[in-house]
Amino acid sequence: MVSSEEIEEFYKKLEGKLTRDEFKSKIEDKILCMNGLCDIKTAAMLVASEVGVNEAVKIKDMAIDRSNVVFIAKVLSVSDIREFSRDNDTIGRVVNLNLADDTGSIKAALWDEACDLVKIGDIKPGQTLKVKGYIKEGKNGLEVNVGRGGGIEHIDKEVSVNLKPIKINEVKNGMNAINVIAKIIDMGTVRTFQRKDGMAGKVRNITIGDDTGKIRLTLWDAKADATEFKAGDTVEVMNAYARENSFSNQVEIQLGSGGSIVKSSAEVNYSEPLTPIADIGINSSYSVSGHVSGLDEIREFERADGTKNKVSNIYISDDTGRIKVVLWGEHAEIVNGLDIGSEIRIIDAYAKPGRNEEVELSAGARTSIQILRK
Repeated sequence: MVSSEEIEEFYKKLEGKLTRDEFKSKIEDKILCMNGLCDIKTAAMLVASEVGVNEAVKIKDMAIDRSNVVFIAKVLSVSDIREFSRDNDTIGRVVNLNLADDTGSIKAALWDEACDLVKIGDIKPGQTLKVKGYIKEGKNGLEVNVGRGGGIEHIDKEVSVNLKPIKINEVKNGMNAINVIAKIIDMGTVRTFQRKDGMAGKVRNITIGDDTGKIRLTLWDAKADATEFKAGDTVEVMNAYARENSFSNQVEIQLGSGGSIVKSSAEVNYSEPLTPIADIGINSSYSVSGHVSGLDEIREFERADGTKNKVSNIYISDDTGRIKVVLWGEHAEIVNGLDIGSEIRIIDAYAKPGRNEEVELSAGARTSIQILRK
């Protein structure tokens, strides 16, 4: 009689394809068929293989000499589909997935027909997949290729990922494969631009924060749409990289086609540090809160390049003093919804000398403004 303990490891890999009694019965039949020339474990392995179960490996155990591999992992990110021309004048397609289990992460390239799973939205970050492909040496280590002989299958189970997120104050210029969990402070707006090759691109700059600080997160192209997120959401940013902004000299996180951003249920505590007006210096960014104590009208002006822009001025006061705030572009329209006494919070305005060398705040593209009470 076949015991449950001896076949348990093989039965788990069936993932519900047979009941335990059916599996035991097939093992007994296999032993009889082979005239007792194999033991119970060998028979169980043979039955599992016939049912269609391949030996799954962990990512850390993958090696170039394994050739074909089967593994179960969580999707961290999905790149854009890229088309290319082959030497025989046919068009090929490839999309890259960043996959991880509790032992590590690996890049998987899906070729040609396999790309359709991504195109129709069948593969998304956060899902668990069973992947069959072959190992090759890539530019940054081992990679898995899924082509005509490979396969992708959805698995309804949770895979724990051992990729420890870092805190925002740990982000340094030049870092790659960054994972952070943070709260969205400001969603910014989508901007379009033209690349050097003439193609149009999209970019959105959002601000995220955790209990150690805040940082600007730049979303490129398809990720710039980000319509599923709003200020106050907690998100997990995976496989991003850090670069210093040449204009502000501040380190920012960049998220391209190889990274992902998904909602998270994690608890993140963020509190915006506010500076008393009396303590504001020059040549630095500040966040302030107070009540409106002065309002000017909106003025239109023409830039040097011939384009038009808007500007307006307000004054805000707190218990320590009063300061002028210059509102540029879309921010200028805010004066239409304010009255004297309105409570307002201004995040990341730049302090500089104004007329008569008095310090004033400039609210531009990097600034967010919250009306707390009209």
